[in-house]
Amino acid sequence: MPTLNHLKPENGLLKVSSKSSPASVAGAIAGMVKDGSHVELQSVGAGAVNQAVKAIAIARGFLTPVGIEIACTPNFADIVIDGEYRTAIRLKIVPLAGAPTAPSAPEE
Repeated sequence: MPTLNHLKPENGLLKVSSKSSPASVAGAIAGMVKDGSHVELQSVGAGAVNQAVKAIAIARGFLTPVGIEIACTPNFADIVIDGEYRTAIRLKIVPLAGAPTAPSAPEE
């Protein structure tokens, strides 16, 4: 029976901390989106979520000029860190099919 490993979020799960470089995370996001990989960011805490959101904005700046528009969907996830249950924010990033990448010039 074939495995469905490509459907597991762990394959494209990037863990973002408050110390993560948004530009580095953005580069990883852009590369994975270009490769057609599943991308999901996981953050625990306000500082980590802030870095993750900044990374998504930067990644959008990398992808839009090459014709790829992305969107993200936030979810809660219950995880265990060092034996403690924590609530993480997971941000699923998906490319938008057929979305315009830049505003068109107004017609006169």
